[in-house]
Amino acid sequence: MRFFKESSYFYRDDSLSLKEKLLNMSFSYLFFISLIVFIGLTALYSAANESFQPWAVRQFYRYLASVGILFFLALADIRLVMKYAYLFYGFVLCLLVAVDIAGEKGMGAQRWLDLKVVQIQPSELMKIALVLALARYFHKTNLSEARTWRFLIPPVLMTAVPFLLIAVQPDLGTALFLIFILVPLLFMAGVQIWKFCLFGAIGLACLPLGWMFLHDYQKERVLTFLSPERDPLGAGYHIMQSKIALGSGGLFGKGLGLGTQSHLNFLPEKQTDFIFTLIAEEFGMIGCLFLIFLYIVVIAYGFIFALRCTSFFTKVLALGLTINFSLYVFINIAMVMGLLPVVGVPLPLVSYGGTALMTLFLSFGLIECAYVNRDKVIGRTGMSEE
Repeated sequence: MRFFKESSYFYRDDSLSLKEKLLNMSFSYLFFISLIVFIGLTALYSAANESFQPWAVRQFYRYLASVGILFFLALADIRLVMKYAYLFYGFVLCLLVAVDIAGEKGMGAQRWLDLKVVQIQPSELMKIALVLALARYFHKTNLSEARTWRFLIPPVLMTAVPFLLIAVQPDLGTALFLIFILVPLLFMAGVQIWKFCLFGAIGLACLPLGWMFLHDYQKERVLTFLSPERDPLGAGYHIMQSKIALGSGGLFGKGLGLGTQSHLNFLPEKQTDFIFTLIAEEFGMIGCLFLIFLYIVVIAYGFIFALRCTSFFTKVLALGLTINFSLYVFINIAMVMGLLPVVGVPLPLVSYGGTALMTLFLSFGLIECAYVNRDKVIGRTGMSEE
C-alpha cells in the first residue's frame, strides 16, 4: 500500500501572494532551528577557550546568510522547484565528477571543489539533489507502477551513480547516506516489503566482498569500533577520549569553559565532529537531553509538515529532507558514544562548518516551501491543467 494518498492529475491556479506565503510559514520551526544553532555557538565559544574567535563569529555570520537562503527558498514557487529538480540533480552530479577529477585534497580524501570565491563539498549538496529528483520521479508514478521491477531502475541508478562517485573520493560514510535516504522513500512510494528483504539479504551476502574493497583506514575504523582498546594511543584514541569526556560531565556538567578533556586538548575535533562530547562534559546529561529534545522537535515538525501536504511531490520532499537531517543527528551522536564507527559526520547546526550549515538551511528552506504550499495540488507534470 502506498504510504500517502496519490495526488490529483490537476493543478489549480491558486498561487499565493508574498504576504500569504509569509503567513503560511512556520516561524516556530525556524525558532527551534535557531535555538540549536545558538547552543552550537555557545559550544564553539567554549571550545575556543571562551573566545568568539575564530569559530563562533564566523559561524554566526554563516547562520545569518543561511537564514536568508531559507526565506528565499521558502517563498519560492513550488512548481519551479519541481520543474528544475532533475536539472539541479544533474548539475550537482557534474560537480561530483569535477571533484573526482580536480578536487581539493585534505585529510586523505578528495571531497572539495575550489571555486576561487568559496570552497564547496558537492557530496553534501547531492543529499538534497537526490531527494528532489526522487520526489519528482515518485510524484509522476502511481501505485501500480511502484509494484513493478521497472519502477526501481531510475531511482536505483539516480542513487548508484553519485554513490560510486562519492565512495571513490573516498567518503563511504556520505555515500551510504544516499542509500539510507533512498530506502524509506521507496517504501513510501509503495514498493513491496519483500523486495527490501530480498535486497537486504543480497547486501548481507556481499559484505565479505565489500570488505575487500575497503581502504586500509576504513578497515581500521571498523576494527577500532569493535575494540577501541586494541590501540588506545592510535586508532582508538578519538573514541576513548570521547567516552571519557561523555562520562566526566555527570548529570549537570562541569560548567561552561570548565571541561578538562576539551580544554586540555585531550578531546580531538572538539569544534566539529566531537562537539557533542564537549557539550556533555560542560552541561552534563541534562544539557545533552535538552539538545536531543530540540532535535526531536525539529524532526517532528518535518514529519508533520509532510503529513499536511496535499501533493505527493511536497510530501516526499519534506520527508526525504527530514530523514536526511535525522540521519545526521543519529549518526553523529551514536558515533561519539562508540555505538557506530567514526565516519566524520558533523553534529547538525552545532558543529563548525560553513558548507554543512548552509546545506542544512537549504534543506530547511525547501521543507518550509513544501509547508507553505501544503494545500496546493500539483499535477503529474507540474503544469497547470483545467
